[in-house]
Amino acid sequence: MIDLDNDKLNFNVWKNFFILIKSYRRQFSILFIVMVGVGTLDSIFPLFTRHVIDNFVVKNTLEGLDKFIFIFFILILLQGINVFIFLALAGKIETSMSYDIRKNGFNKLQILSLSYYDEKAVGWLMARMTSDINRLSETISWGLVDLSWGLTMMTAIIIAMFKLDARLAFITLTVVPPLAVASVYFQKKILKSQRRVRKINSRITAAYNEDISGAKTTKTLVREDINIKEFGMITEEMKIASIKATIISSLYIPIVLVLGSIGTTMALNFGGKNVLLGTISYGTMVAFISYTMQFFEPVRQLAVIFAEIQSAQASAERVFSLVDEIPDIIDDEKTIEKYGDFFNPKKENWSEVKGKIEFRNVSFAYKNGEKVLENFNLIVNPGETIALVGETGSGKSTIVNLLCRFYEPTSGEILIDGINYKDMPQAWIHENLGYVLQTPHLFSGTIMDNIKYGNLEATEVDIIKASKLVNSHEFIMEIEKGYNTDVGEGGNLLSTGQKQLLSFARAIVRKPKLFVLDEATSSIDTETEKKIQYAIEKVLEGRTSFVIAHRLSTIKNADRIIVIRNGKIVEDGTHESLIYRKGYYYNLYTNQFIEERSKEILG
Repeated sequence: MIDLDNDKLNFNVWKNFFILIKSYRRQFSILFIVMVGVGTLDSIFPLFTRHVIDNFVVKNTLEGLDKFIFIFFILILLQGINVFIFLALAGKIETSMSYDIRKNGFNKLQILSLSYYDEKAVGWLMARMTSDINRLSETISWGLVDLSWGLTMMTAIIIAMFKLDARLAFITLTVVPPLAVASVYFQKKILKSQRRVRKINSRITAAYNEDISGAKTTKTLVREDINIKEFGMITEEMKIASIKATIISSLYIPIVLVLGSIGTTMALNFGGKNVLLGTISYGTMVAFISYTMQFFEPVRQLAVIFAEIQSAQASAERVFSLVDEIPDIIDDEKTIEKYGDFFNPKKENWSEVKGKIEFRNVSFAYKNGEKVLENFNLIVNPGETIALVGETGSGKSTIVNLLCRFYEPTSGEILIDGINYKDMPQAWIHENLGYVLQTPHLFSGTIMDNIKYGNLEATEVDIIKASKLVNSHEFIMEIEKGYNTDVGEGGNLLSTGQKQLLSFARAIVRKPKLFVLDEATSSIDTETEKKIQYAIEKVLEGRTSFVIAHRLSTIKNADRIIVIRNGKIVEDGTHESLIYRKGYYYNLYTNQFIEERSKEILG
């Protein structure tokens, strides 16, 4: 489990990351070799300066200059090739890592249980899949380039400095211990500040998402000014946190530069005196000063990398908290081995669903401890249409969500055709399921695309047939582009009733054995409801179906109407038998009937 409150460098996070990039070990190996070459060559150039001064300038001769120029040119050419390779390779690694992490994150989102989405805002998820992943891959790919270059160059420079003059080398490196102390101090400060920035950034992304998706509500409630003030408070908090983080990072780099300058000054002071005394050659002194300046350049770069890694760790923690999230519902290894999973189903081993459903002593409570069902029992025969009726919060939606295995019972069993559905893969029941929601959701694309989304193997004939069955074909053909009409984001170019009809056609084209209608007619007008009512009866014929109804008039023809109160069945029977009993259902139905008739008369 990733600890998001730990202020230290979290090696578990980076361990996860390096496991992920095992597939890039060949590219990283090449990149490391190239950067070692770059760092080594960079450390050699001051020796060439020393050679020029001591052998050409001081001796006032050009003898051997041609050979020197040739060797120097070859090294420059080799360094240019190295730089080209590392730039191209590092850029490729960065892009590829972003692709892989984002793909893994998206795959995880596909298999996470619905309970995960109950707890996480869309903006929270979007921030991780976009800015956090970009920050992480960029820092790692280019950070490793600078790290390998810097360490190689520093090692080579230290060797060269001690070879030139051990006393000067010791004097120059006396600033390294205080530099290490400063690094340890600032890494905690930088990491803490960057974590705060990333958290606020997620809140800003969530605010953007909610404001855009709720634009109509904002307009109708005249909340523009309030929204601006609320968003302004978040952005102000982001500005303050970002400035604080920048200041902390900005203090670290100058400290490195100051300490480096002190080291260079001490070397210049000591070395200058020895040049005057003749114990050190002028060329050696120039080379050494060049080395002291070069040595603290990679130190400065490493300081920058260190600061970036602190920031990247905050991103890495957030990304891997998603990638490493364990779904609440998991198929065991034996089930996956025999029947496959979401991405590699072994349908040839799946048993055919006939539709007998049994809830056997089922209890269920949400994570917050709210108990919804306790010792719930229900047997549904194949092909039966079951209508669930009850007050809001009575447990109707929980029952169908458990049936669909969006959640699993806290205790008890749910059997499908006598098989505990936990012994089959989740994809087995989802593949045989048609689900129409109260609030229809369409994806960007055409009407044809959205209906085919339910079954990618469906032909145009299948799609038109399904559309005719739910009485949507007529309104589709009245639109200029027909089935090629773009529905807009979330289907916003269509009416609620039209979207519901299309979502119903999308469910039908799947040819499911189990059907769930979750108050699917509550958000459409009476005329559209009449169109779909006949279709419902036709479509549900021969399929085991659960209907959660808001309008009780739509379930009169259900095989059984089950009245739920506080997670328990209080009445069970046909419409006629329940009306005859004059119990709870009778009161619900007659009150709603009177209310609807009153609206018709007054309307």
